[in-house]
Amino acid sequence: MMLIFAADTIDSSIVSLLPYFHETLIEAGCDEAGRGCLAGPVFAAAVILPKDFHHPVLNDSKQLTHSQREELRPVIEANAISWAVAKVDHEEIDEINILNASFLAMHKALNKLSVRPKFLIIDGNRFTKYKKIPHQCIVEGDGKYFSIAAASVLAKTYRDDFMQRLHKKFPLYHWDTNKGYGTREHREAIELYGVNPFHRKSFRLLPDQMELEFENEI
Repeated sequence: MMLIFAADTIDSSIVSLLPYFHETLIEAGCDEAGRGCLAGPVFAAAVILPKDFHHPVLNDSKQLTHSQREELRPVIEANAISWAVAKVDHEEIDEINILNASFLAMHKALNKLSVRPKFLIIDGNRFTKYKKIPHQCIVEGDGKYFSIAAASVLAKTYRDDFMQRLHKKFPLYHWDTNKGYGTREHREAIELYGVNPFHRKSFRLLPDQMELEFENEI
């Protein structure tokens, strides 16, 4: 049975997304979270939804509140034909660059699906081909198709949970609120306390990168 939110939580300005790109093929939507962060892994999700799936609130995770994302996650997981979440850590991001790490995280999520898709729709304008499965890149796809939006919600919420756990070990960086993004608060903490092993050392952490001393161990 499809679950929906109470009417008073629905934003009437949100236009309903499309249920699928390809009408007949089993289709998985893919998206990532954390690509622009200064610390922590990049997460990705792959979601296969029923062709008749509809939800009045589901949208690009960036357009949703924290509470909406938290409420949507179990709805997506309960109604999806198959879903999976995967990550690539900060060290591998530094080795292969964030774009390739994002593609790799999506590939890992696709590997974990219990149902093999026949077509992929990818948020963004670039993707590395996954096996022999055809795909379509869709700019701002997380605001156009339910399955990509669902993937964006799962990737975002699972990554937020991960950064929340890291915050308990490294509270100085306020990762419970900034989730590793380069906010003013986060950059000021880096300037005051330096970096730790979960920062992405290939990223420009501060305007004057040369002043930072990287630590190798926790």
